Amino acid sequence: MSIEVLRRSVNTGLQFNDSVHPLIQKIYKQRTISDADELELGLNNLLTPDKLMGIGDAVELLMIALEQQQRVLIVADFDADGATSCVVAINCLKQFGLKQIDYVVPNRFEFGYGLTPEIVELGRLKNPDLIITVDNGISSVAGVECANAAGIAVLITDHHIAPSHLPAAQAILNPNQPGCEFPSKCIAGVGVTFYLMLALRSHLRSLNWFEKSNLEEPNLANQLDLVALGTIADVVALDRNNRILVDEGVKRIRAGKARPGIEALLKVSNREANRLKASDIGYSLAPRLNAAGRLEDMSVGIECLLSESENEAYHYALSLDGINRDRKKIEADMREQAWEALDEISMKIEDLPPGICLFDDRWHQGVVGIIASRIKDKFHRPSIAFAQVDGSEELKGSARSVKGFHIRDALDQVATKNPGLINKFGGHAMAAGLSLNKNDFEAFDHAFTEEVGRLLDEDQLKARVFSDGWVEAKWLNLQVAYLIEEAGPWGQEFPEPLFDGRFNLVQHRKVGENHLKMMLSPTDDPSGTLDAIAFNVEAGHWPDQNSSEIEIIYRIETNHFQGNTSLQLVVEHILSIR
Repeated sequence: MSIEVLRRSVNTGLQFNDSVHPLIQKIYKQRTISDADELELGLNNLLTPDKLMGIGDAVELLMIALEQQQRVLIVADFDADGATSCVVAINCLKQFGLKQIDYVVPNRFEFGYGLTPEIVELGRLKNPDLIITVDNGISSVAGVECANAAGIAVLITDHHIAPSHLPAAQAILNPNQPGCEFPSKCIAGVGVTFYLMLALRSHLRSLNWFEKSNLEEPNLANQLDLVALGTIADVVALDRNNRILVDEGVKRIRAGKARPGIEALLKVSNREANRLKASDIGYSLAPRLNAAGRLEDMSVGIECLLSESENEAYHYALSLDGINRDRKKIEADMREQAWEALDEISMKIEDLPPGICLFDDRWHQGVVGIIASRIKDKFHRPSIAFAQVDGSEELKGSARSVKGFHIRDALDQVATKNPGLINKFGGHAMAAGLSLNKNDFEAFDHAFTEEVGRLLDEDQLKARVFSDGWVEAKWLNLQVAYLIEEAGPWGQEFPEPLFDGRFNLVQHRKVGENHLKMMLSPTDDPSGTLDAIAFNVEAGHWPDQNSSEIEIIYRIETNHFQGNTSLQLVVEHILSIR
C-alpha cells in the first residue's frame, strides 16, 4: 500500500527559551498545543475535581458507605482500564476505612459489557448496599433499574459517550455526560476513579476523618502507577491533564515505587523499570493485562495488581504472560484467515469497499477487536470483525476507525435507518462494539459499507503518515534521542516524533524471521554511520545487493543492549529503495 507523507503544520506563535533544543522546539510546535505553558507538567498543574458534574452526589454516597460501613461492590470493565480503575477504588476505599468491599468483573462471554441485569443478580449474592461501576455503566439503564428494584444504590463512574437516556443511578460521574464542564473529556476510566478518590479524600480531610478514625491519611500519588497504566492501555488522547497523570505514574515506576503487580509485569515483559517509557506500558504491560479479559477472566489481572506480596504478584504475572502467548497464537491464525478472506474479495487495495466487515465462525470473540485494528491499519478503512457467540445465533463485533470517521455515530446512523438490524452498540469515535443476529450479517455489511461510502471520500481512504520533517545529520545523536524520550510522554493525539529522510544504505542483513538490520549514513554527512532496524518487513520491501539508497519514515531511539546504550533509528515505513 502506498503511503502519502505529510509534514505536520508548525505553530509559529509558540515561543521557547534558548535552553530548549531546536529540534525539540520544532517537535513541540507541531503538536496540538496552543501555549508553551501546556508543556509544564507536575501535579500542581492537575485539574481539580470540582468541575466534574455529580462529584458532590458521588462523594455523599461514599460518605454514607464509610459512616455506615456498608457493603460495597465494584463492577469493573474487563480491560486494563477497568482493572486499574477497580484496584484504585479498592485500595483507596480500604485506606479511607471501608471494611467490606468486593468486586466482580463481567465475563464477556457470559454477561457481555457493563452493569447488566444479569450482573446485578450475580452481585446480589454478595448482598451489597452500594454498587460502584468503574469504566462502565453510562449505558446500563436496565441494570440500574434492576439494582434500584433490589434496593441497591448505584454510583456510576465512566468516561464513555453518554446515550440520550441516562440510567437512574443515585450518582453519575462521567465528564462526557451532558452538562459536565470538566475540561478533560478524554480522561480514562481510571482517571475518573482517581478524581473521585481525590474529592473524597479532600472531604474526609475537612471532617478530620483520618484523625478521628485513627487512620493515616493516604498519599494518593501512590495510585499513579495504576493511573498511568490504565490511561495508556485505553489509548485515550494525551491532553495536558492525561500527560501529567501518565508522566507522574511513569516517574514513580522508574523510581522503584511501583506496586508488586506492576513490577512483576515488568519482569515477565523483560522491561527495566528505570528505563520505562509510556510506549513500553502500551506495548508490553497493557497487552498482558488485557489478554486475561480477552480470553479468560480479568480477575487474574486485578489480583495481580492487588497483590502485596512479590511472589504472589509474580505468580499472577506469569499466568498473564501465558494467557498473552495464547492470545498471540489465536490472533496470528485469525489474521491469516482475515487476509485470505480479503484476498478473495479483491487483489487490489483500491478495489476494496470503503468499509470492511468480516465474519468467520472460527474466530474468538475476545480477539476480534485486535483483528479489526490490524485490518484497519493494513488497509486504512473503517473495519469491523465479528465472531459468533457460543451456543447462539448472535454475532459480536468490534469496530475500529480511521481518523476523521466517527465509528460510533456511523453505527447510530445504520441503526436508525435499519430498525432492528443491530441488537445493541456503543463506543466512541475510533472504536465501538456491537451485536447482531447471524442471519443479518450480509444486510449489515451492505448497510455499513453504504454508510461509510456516504460519509467518507476517496481522499480519506488514503494511508497518510504525518512527519516532523527532515533531521540534520548533526542532530542524529544519542543526546537528542534522550531529549526526545524526556520530552514526552508521547501517545494518542500527542504522537511520538516521526521523521522522514533519505540515507545511504551502507550495509543490510536479515535478523530474526523478517526484520531488516541496516547501517545507514546521512546523505548530508556520508562519513557518519547510524544503526537502524525495520521490524516485520513485508515481501517486496527488501533491498537487494545493489541497493545503495533508502528513503524511510523513522523514530530516533536509544538502544540498550548488553549494558551498552547507543543511538538507533527505528524504521516505521520504507518509502523507496534504490
